[in-house]
Amino acid sequence: MATAAAPAAYPPLEGSARLWGTIALSAATFMNVLDTSIANVSLPAISGDLGVSSTQGTWVITSFAVSNAIAVPLTGWLTQRFGQVRLFMASVLLFIISSWLCGLAPNMTTLIAFRALQGFVAGPMIPLSQTLLLSSYPKAKAGLAMAMWSMTTLVAPVMGPLMGGWITDNISWPWIFYINIPVGLLAAGITWGIYHKRESGMRKVPIDGIGLALLVLWVGSLQLMLDKGKELDWFHSPQVVAMAVVAVVGFAFFLAWELTDKHPVVDLSLFKRRNFWSGALATAVAYGLFFGNVVILPLWLQQFMGYTATQAGMIMAPVGLLAIVFSPIVGLTVGKIDPRRYATFSFLVFALVLWMRSGFNTQADFRTIMIPTVIQGVAMAFFFIPLVTITLSGLSPDRIAAASGLSNFARITAGAMGTSIATTLWENRAALHHAQLAESINQGSVATSSAMAGLGASGFSADQVLGQINRMVDQQSFMLAANDVFYASAVLFLLLIPFVWLAKPARGTGASDAAAGAH
Repeated sequence: MATAAAPAAYPPLEGSARLWGTIALSAATFMNVLDTSIANVSLPAISGDLGVSSTQGTWVITSFAVSNAIAVPLTGWLTQRFGQVRLFMASVLLFIISSWLCGLAPNMTTLIAFRALQGFVAGPMIPLSQTLLLSSYPKAKAGLAMAMWSMTTLVAPVMGPLMGGWITDNISWPWIFYINIPVGLLAAGITWGIYHKRESGMRKVPIDGIGLALLVLWVGSLQLMLDKGKELDWFHSPQVVAMAVVAVVGFAFFLAWELTDKHPVVDLSLFKRRNFWSGALATAVAYGLFFGNVVILPLWLQQFMGYTATQAGMIMAPVGLLAIVFSPIVGLTVGKIDPRRYATFSFLVFALVLWMRSGFNTQADFRTIMIPTVIQGVAMAFFFIPLVTITLSGLSPDRIAAASGLSNFARITAGAMGTSIATTLWENRAALHHAQLAESINQGSVATSSAMAGLGASGFSADQVLGQINRMVDQQSFMLAANDVFYASAVLFLLLIPFVWLAKPARGTGASDAAAGAH
């Protein structure tokens, strides 16, 4: 599972070529990362326009993430077979085409299929942008190159909700995909002009086809089970049971095959290292928690708090402000300060943010909801680089690419699963709270009678009064359910801290390595 083959020994770029090369590679990365968050605030509009529930709409996010995770293991093999520059160009151009198809999708099934295609072809883009960028700078400036690259990946999630919300409200949701076309064409043109004479060496290498097929089988089945479970009443459905069995059996065969194959698509021997498994596990679970909550918040704001997509985007956007400020500091000091301390601090801040959100009510104003989002930027800055430093520490240079790829696969897959699990829990808890609130509402009580009388005096019929009360109960139910998810996530972040301290003190991995593996 390689980030890329070792680059050919080309001299670093100089002057305007290096500047434009950095801009082009960063633009491609920006476009890619933007698409992981730009659809979040647009889900209600997409779901409504295509005639499906918002729960089914989350497939727009999970299909991209799962297919993207599955594509990561192929990057190393494809790079050796076709070359870094050709593969990067193909990834960008196919991403443009699949983005255009997403915008044209006439129904949800087609959109999900094109989003899966978009995620799959995007797989090699980010690791290859790192590799090409590092080859453009002298070794002494590798840290600067990765710091600039990391800033791009932090700005994109900030811009995603803002751009997605504004485009959805003022134009139409297909344009959240169409905007990739000019950016991608510009990035591809500049990249080819600068890098086409700096192609890496190519050679035919075997690919673990069976291992890859088993990987697609068990990851796909698991994600389908999580996404369809809420629609089909979970294990009361034969379909869900069948998908669960396929996922478990497929995973068992995958493990057995990968541990015995000469050229495994996933190097599972990395899990023998304590720092790798503890760091990768903490990263994956934390990212799953983070991403699940990032999806729920704008859904709640738009469906039950009356926010537009633009307003929900403005609530989500400040998450990157403090991250941009603190990330360079973390990158420069992670080699001097124990990264376990930084990661612990990150998890404590995440827990604080989610605990603050667990106290929200339907009267919460814009400022109250935004404050935890601003604080969350601090947690993000101290999250990626220290944890990847721990995960990659002590590994020989020839294994860092495989370790980075495997940890990225775990993180991206966990993000997709976190979305499905969080939205399922949210709806289940809302149904429970709705039942409890409905029981407490007795039409004969003084409070209910006075409320119904007040609504009746406003000109509502008896059925309209009951409908209005039911909508109020719905709003309260989903608010309480969101609070439950936020609180449980805060507790889980605290429980993750001991996993960080199972790792040995990280040595031998620079900040630039960490940055390169962080995304």
